[in-house]
Parts: sequence; C-alpha cells; structure tokens
Amino acid sequence: MVTDNTNPLAPLLPERHPQHELFICDVGDAVLKDVMQHMEHPFYSLSKKPETTVKRYRNGDNWLEITPSVKGLATIYDKDILIYCISQIMATLKQGKKVSPRVRINSRELLIFANRGTSGREYQSLLDALDRLEGTRIRTNIVSGDEEQIEGFGLIDASSVRRKHGLDGRLLWCEVKLSDWVFNAIRNEEVLTLHRDYFRLRKPIERRVYEIARKHCGQQATWRITLAKLLMKTGSQSPQKRFRQMIKQLAQHDHLPDYEVVFDEADDMVIFTNRNTMSPGPLFETHIPSLHPDTYDRARQAAPGWDIHGLEAEWRDWVMEPPRDADRAFIGFCRKWFEKRGRP
Repeated sequence: MVTDNTNPLAPLLPERHPQHELFICDVGDAVLKDVMQHMEHPFYSLSKKPETTVKRYRNGDNWLEITPSVKGLATIYDKDILIYCISQIMATLKQGKKVSPRVRINSRELLIFANRGTSGREYQSLLDALDRLEGTRIRTNIVSGDEEQIEGFGLIDASSVRRKHGLDGRLLWCEVKLSDWVFNAIRNEEVLTLHRDYFRLRKPIERRVYEIARKHCGQQATWRITLAKLLMKTGSQSPQKRFRQMIKQLAQHDHLPDYEVVFDEADDMVIFTNRNTMSPGPLFETHIPSLHPDTYDRARQAAPGWDIHGLEAEWRDWVMEPPRDADRAFIGFCRKWFEKRGRP
C-alpha cells in the first residue's frame, strides 16, 4: 500500500525521489510499460481491504474469472512490481539482448521506481504483494499473441526473496518468474507506455481510469464512454452514484496524466481529451514517416469497422523500431488486429 500524502488538498502524491536518476542507471531511465490486457480488463483489486471472493467480469466475448488466495486478490498497487518487470524487459529488448520471464529485482530500486518510501514497512509491503500476485489465479479467454488461452494461470508463477540475516533483516532483492501468459504478451509487444506520474496518482480508481483512457483514447484527440460502461471496465465495487461523484472530482481537479477528463451530466458520459503530452522518451525514440493517403483506405479494408487513426496510434506506440516499409507494416498490423479481435 502506498503511503498517503500528508497534504489532503494535493491531488497527486509528491515526487519522493526527484534525484533518483543520479544514483540509479537502468531503473531511472526505463520507460514505464504495461501490457495492454492489464489495462483493458480489471485484473486487480481496487480495494484497500483484502478481497477474498471470486470476481467475474464479462465484456462482449471476453470473460475473466479471478480467484484470490487466502491473503486476498492482487491489488493495483501490487501491480507496480509487474510494471517494473515489464519495463525492464522491454528496455532489454530495445538493447537487442535476450530476455527471460525471470526478473531479479533490487528492492530499493523498485521502491524508488514506483515513487514509494524506503522504510521497513514498504519492504514488508513488497513481500505481501508477492504473496498476493503469486496466489491470485485467473481463468480467461482473452487472446494474447495468436493464442486463445482458456486455462488457469497466475500473474507470476514463482518468487524468491533474499534478505539480511536476522528477524529485522532488510529485504535485499527478490526474483520473480512471470507467468507464460504475461511473458507472451511482452514478447508479442502488446505493451503501452505509461506516464511517470502514474505512480503519483493517490487513489486506486484514478490509476484504473488512467489505464483505461491510455488504452482506449491512446493518441486520438478524444474518446467518449458512458459512465455505466466505464464503471464496469474499472471493476470497481462502488455504486454508480458514488462512482459518478469520483469522476466529477477527477474532472474538477484535472490532474490525470496525459488526458483531460470532462463529465457530461446531460448524457451521463465521460469524455477524455488528449493533452498531447505523450512521448516515448529518449530510450524508445523512433521516427516513423507519415503514411501514404492510399494506405488508410487499404487499412480500412484490412480492419473493417475500426477507427483507422486510432489503430495507427496503437501501431506507432507498439512498434519497436522504424520498419523498412511503414505503409506495408501498418496494413499488416491492421490485418492481424482484425484477425484477433473481429469487428468492434
């Protein structure tokens, strides 16, 4: 659990380690990455109290069943560990090196990366998070790569911990083995970049709303969704009346990274407007030329029913390096997108 901000009026947590880049090399430079499926669907608990009941979620043809361990469901704060692992793997891939589902984590670097404190309590929270991540089991038919997986799996398959000897020994490092499902999503580059201020969002629901906006609005100018549909996609257990109040507060403070939030009371709609602040950062900087006008017509034929400019934004964020033939690569991306998802 992230320590609460001492200033109740501040919508964002303070930047706890503004000079972290001076003493952390790889971690300080890593661009935050998350797999698209984790942003699209409510895998994680938003509650500060342990959730020990099975959660079921359906959106169209996609369904999830999430079963907790006796210690509760993995929370959206536990997810910080996976974001760290995904970011490190993607940075390693960018350097042309081989990657493995096993990731060794320096505990102090992780806490700084996630904008957390470095007290003994925070180290203990990492151990609790590993237990929940390893204990949470998922059954789903959500497609990853070219596979439809309908079987149980965990967010992580295993973890190991090393700490100094003694009852008060500080956690030194831990090693996490990502599940095949998560690792396949990374290898298929089904990832998106997150804003650094994601870790400064104080409330679980704010993190979840940002993930949904980042996934669906992407680099489009605007994106609209009904309040009821947004509530369903967050996985929040709040009644709709309370959720409406939270969205109004979010719109009033206007502190969500990358997107402005407006609530349309007349139509009960939530509107996200791109702030045009998204940048892949120096580590992932690529230059892809503008596409030929005819390419968009061919792309519409490859992915009928989809917003082609929205798909272009997804493609530009997904691609690791400039392709030799950008137009051909984009049409291939649209064709594969439609094969996996069908009509919207």
